Amino acid sequence: METKIITIDSNHIDNNQLMSAVQILHNGGLVAFPTETVYGLGADGLNPEASKKIYSAKGRPSDNPLIIHIADFEALDKLTKDCSTYGRKLAEAFWPGPLTLILNKSELVPFSTTGGLDTVAVRMPSHPIAFELIRKSGIYIAAPSANVSGRPSPTKAEHVIEDMNGVIDMIIDGGKVDIGLESTIVDVTGDIPIILRPGFITIDMLEQVVGHVEYDKAILSKEKNPDIKPKAPGMKYKHYAPKGELTIYEGNSDSVIHAIKNAATRKLSEGYKVGIIATDETIEFYPKDIVKTIGTRKDEVTIARGLFEILRDFDTDGAEYIFTESFDNNQLGQAIMNRLLKAAGYHIEKV
Repeated sequence: METKIITIDSNHIDNNQLMSAVQILHNGGLVAFPTETVYGLGADGLNPEASKKIYSAKGRPSDNPLIIHIADFEALDKLTKDCSTYGRKLAEAFWPGPLTLILNKSELVPFSTTGGLDTVAVRMPSHPIAFELIRKSGIYIAAPSANVSGRPSPTKAEHVIEDMNGVIDMIIDGGKVDIGLESTIVDVTGDIPIILRPGFITIDMLEQVVGHVEYDKAILSKEKNPDIKPKAPGMKYKHYAPKGELTIYEGNSDSVIHAIKNAATRKLSEGYKVGIIATDETIEFYPKDIVKTIGTRKDEVTIARGLFEILRDFDTDGAEYIFTESFDNNQLGQAIMNRLLKAAGYHIEKV
């Protein structure tokens, strides 16, 4: 398949170019497009055959549910049933934006989109290209991240091209995304909102709107749980993984730096290619030719934005072993550590 690649300026959207993507979606095809979180791989979420194409293109397990992206609040009434007061309050507070809600699905939504579940994941993106693509198409777009399943999520079009060129119909290049981590996912089907995936919208932000919110126990665990039922994307399977073996080091800063330097030196002496993920605050303490900074701890948004890109950069470098510092397990740091743990297959060294 020939993949058409087009560039659209999110500040000056070319309607003619966008309509070519709309036509592909109407024909049951696949279009990758930028959102404020990561690039998504979109298809008609109400078309079972189109949803199957997403799973096939990504190599994604069919029980891993897809998120449906919408552009108006009326869609909630069509796609869901018995939407809770919590759900409506959170939607009104954070949409458009990086929040996904898990709700009981209506008969309109096929099980091929929900991974066989009676619930559906819904969000309204704030990125201009994503929002206009949904609005102009009139389609509820199912869109997981536009990468091969298990690989680091794409934060710019080049990443999508690397994974999807020749596999899907179109890639819209809208530049680098703003946030760099997938949306926060909250289950609002029960009595208490439950966070199934941490993201840019933190627990404090949620609780300011609806009061008490809890984490799913799997989120707080630093060990792999094979018994998890994937009620939301990313809960069960290994995700975000670079090609090299990734290890997280956790402890006080001096001990972590010392342990990473020793581990890197040992692997280098054995002839392996090695990479180190540091921050602006610690990069000077590591060998210059193998270290990259992910951002500054003074602004965790920079770390979130740089995470997936730095993992892909080390793939390009051919790193066989990658060592990274850990991050505070609160607020946005919770989301960063969640992604790192999955990328590392929960391989963490406490020092």
